[in-house]
Amino acid sequence: MESKEYMDLSCNDFIDVVAGEAPIPGGGSVAGLVGALGAALGNMVASLTVGKKKYASVEEEMQEYIIEIRSIQQNLKELVQADIESFEPLSKLYKVKPKTDEEKRKHERQMENALYEACQVPMEIISQCGRAIELAGEFAKKGNRIAISDAASSAVLCKAAMKAASLNIYINTSMMKDKDTADRLNSKCAQHIVYYGAEADYVFGYTANRLMTTTI
Repeated sequence: MESKEYMDLSCNDFIDVVAGEAPIPGGGSVAGLVGALGAALGNMVASLTVGKKKYASVEEEMQEYIIEIRSIQQNLKELVQADIESFEPLSKLYKVKPKTDEEKRKHERQMENALYEACQVPMEIISQCGRAIELAGEFAKKGNRIAISDAASSAVLCKAAMKAASLNIYINTSMMKDKDTADRLNSKCAQHIVYYGAEADYVFGYTANRLMTTTI
């Protein structure tokens, strides 16, 4: 199956392919899809807010947020495919068995580059989900009250996607010979997870408390 076909699969077929023996789509692609779904929920809340007299004071703001969250949603959908494609060079290198010293040195250089490149898509997934979480906070506070539970769900899903994507970074950096680069990538990833993870937890707690203590 060509990688370009994966996002065209039905939900059932995509799940079945993930459950199969092939290494793709893997955790990075699934993280991208979960993040896209999270962003879509945020988009829905904003869409249910615009055009309502009750929320006229945030109409312009929500219109701007819709443009941004739709872009994030599309980016994350594309990253599902991108993660598959970024893994392919690494997958091929795993199968190479260099014999001579020169072949071994060349293979090591290629592996380092492939491992680094394989970290870029999950890092972008984390970045996109981080911004989606920030927007989810805006939707939870200012969006249509009948849908704020979906705003919190958006934050929760995007946090899960971020954490899943981070593991795809850590497994690649663990195999790098260049430990300075590995440490730099790990540190950047961890900082994002801590910061945006805390923001997602806040959105969840804020929304849950609001739903439990007030009447819609």
